Amino acid sequence: MQVYLVGGAVRDSLLGITVYDRDYVVVGALPEQLLQQGYQQVGKDFPVFLHPNSKNEYALARTERKAGTGYTGFICDFGPEVTLEEDLSRRDLTINAIAQREDGTLIDPYHGQADIAARRLRHVSDAFSEDPLRVLRVARFAARFHHLGFVVADETLELMQQMAASGELATLTPERVWKETEKALASPHPQVFFEVLRRVHGLTALFPEIDALFGVPVSKPWGTEPDAGQQTMAALTRCAELTDNIAARFAVLCHAIGTTQATTEQTTQTQRNEQGVTPITTLCQRLKVPTEHKELAILISRWHPFLHGLSRPTVAQAPRILALYQATDAWRKPERFSLLLQCAQADMQSQKNTAPYPQGPLLWQWLGELKTITAGPFIAQGLKGPAIGEAISQARLQRLEQRLG
Repeated sequence: MQVYLVGGAVRDSLLGITVYDRDYVVVGALPEQLLQQGYQQVGKDFPVFLHPNSKNEYALARTERKAGTGYTGFICDFGPEVTLEEDLSRRDLTINAIAQREDGTLIDPYHGQADIAARRLRHVSDAFSEDPLRVLRVARFAARFHHLGFVVADETLELMQQMAASGELATLTPERVWKETEKALASPHPQVFFEVLRRVHGLTALFPEIDALFGVPVSKPWGTEPDAGQQTMAALTRCAELTDNIAARFAVLCHAIGTTQATTEQTTQTQRNEQGVTPITTLCQRLKVPTEHKELAILISRWHPFLHGLSRPTVAQAPRILALYQATDAWRKPERFSLLLQCAQADMQSQKNTAPYPQGPLLWQWLGELKTITAGPFIAQGLKGPAIGEAISQARLQRLEQRLG
């Protein structure tokens, strides 16, 4: 029985990245041997075991045969006769197909070290095309390692495009699509994930609402990108610089959906505004996006045009500013309101990240002042029920008008 460290731990070590998780492959063993040594079996489709002490995953060397559609349509074969090279051959990218012996010796039959040196994401074999989930994984790795200079190899892009054209991306479950998307949004350059998917025509099947933005003229006065899709990517890039919050990054990704002519050119502007959140809601329901992500996306879609117009606020805007605080529940959810402002700032600064955004500090200042107006004095005056809320709103409006006068 031989044990090798494999996958991301070896790759990240070679890249000088901190290794947190370690996975191992066991060659020349049967499940019974590991169970006798105290390992706990957790795999159902193929034998994966947890080490009795470290709890790291140990998988028996295996091969896979395509026997159906989608990423679950495989028959797994394992046994002591399966070699390390055969096990590594089923992996997605060459940089993930490097193994390490206990003495530190590297086994690299598919030239992953050369691809690391060349900063190249390249598939191991044509078996790559049997698993549609790998289209998403490669796009995610491109986003994760973009800052290190990694790009997807041309031959891998071509294979991914063929996979997208085959229609198998539609077999991916919403949970798996969102899991990969969530990881990509957490990467240093999340926009690369969507750019790679668009390049291989994967956005059409997975994110049609985002794909529809490309080719649509930008409707923002400061926009210099050729279309709403490119502007969205620029805004997502800026958002990643401002915050690592995934909900905020997702909201910026969705902020232009339904607010451009991408969904309709024959309806009135009023109808477009009324329908603005519908594609966002559809996207979130389809992918089972967390509620807080969806709520923030809907809010920034509704409010970013108004927020951008507050660089020089006037008294006439006071009722609308108060409505903004009410609609976003800024009084009770200041953290979400802070994320909303970061989303709006990212959108405004998508072309030039040094552009001023004074409305952010101003809105925070006004919010702090208006929150000091509470129910106590009005209760003391004898007001009851809805009259208290109306009095608070009126007092806050008057205070805001004074500040803007």
